[in-house]
Amino acid sequence: MLKPGLYEKIINKELEREIKKADGQVIDRQPVDGAESPKVLSSYLASILEAKFMEINDTFPEEKQNEARAKLINSIVELTKGAEEEGDANEVSTADKIEELLSVVDKQNNIIALDEKRKPVRPETSIAHSSLFTGAKHEPSMFSELKKEIVSANQIDMLVSFVKWSGLRQMLGELREFTNRGGRLRVITTSYMGATDPKAVEELGKLANTQVRISYDTKSTRLHAKSYIFKRDTGYTTAYVGSSNMSNAALSSGLEWNVKVTKADQPEVVKKISATFEAYWNSAEFTLYSEENKDRLETA
Repeated sequence: MLKPGLYEKIINKELEREIKKADGQVIDRQPVDGAESPKVLSSYLASILEAKFMEINDTFPEEKQNEARAKLINSIVELTKGAEEEGDANEVSTADKIEELLSVVDKQNNIIALDEKRKPVRPETSIAHSSLFTGAKHEPSMFSELKKEIVSANQIDMLVSFVKWSGLRQMLGELREFTNRGGRLRVITTSYMGATDPKAVEELGKLANTQVRISYDTKSTRLHAKSYIFKRDTGYTTAYVGSSNMSNAALSSGLEWNVKVTKADQPEVVKKISATFEAYWNSAEFTLYSEENKDRLETA
């Protein structure tokens, strides 16, 4: 018997049999919305494929697994040929040796930082799959990940209630390197409750290709959001949204939760995050900081 409650599940033949046996239960079902069908059906197929790949891991010796995976993928691609333009399906077939492209680096005028092996610095967590940071010992710290996100991005937008010098100084080197290489940095913050350190804002203002907008409203808590957005020309944009302001405690030792959202698997969410940032950036509530505003910031 089906358990009572809410579902959002594709009805396959197995589930259809369960529904037919659901005597004494009211079943609510409806066709998949046309606009939503690509996402809904892709997720359904992904769950089936994941199970098949796990089956390959369990039934094939390691040296044969990639070959089996490639065979499965290419058999599915073959089935799509009727729905594709001629030749397109062959272009997405995989080779027997399944590999991922990890980076492309220009030999000159490269904006991405390189490590000691001359490979681009990259975060420890995936830039294609979303994840959660809880401050647990077994996971990378927010500070270490943000630093690696900074030096591998093309544009950075930060939205924080306040900026502390204790937090900024931990990543100032990476931000300076990023902006000096041509990266664009934008920061939105507030002066609420005097929590923002003027020194931190002043140092941000000294960076190349950097703009800071500040709300000088000292009485209301209009902005309580915290988000760090790392835009990449490759399309692998990431955004951290959660509870961590730019302070040493919030980004290193505090009991803070932050979700890392990737454009690769959550494009609608990342689009909304970016659009909301733009709306705040263009709002009259936030004033562009300059040296002329120094006294106003200190007073606020």
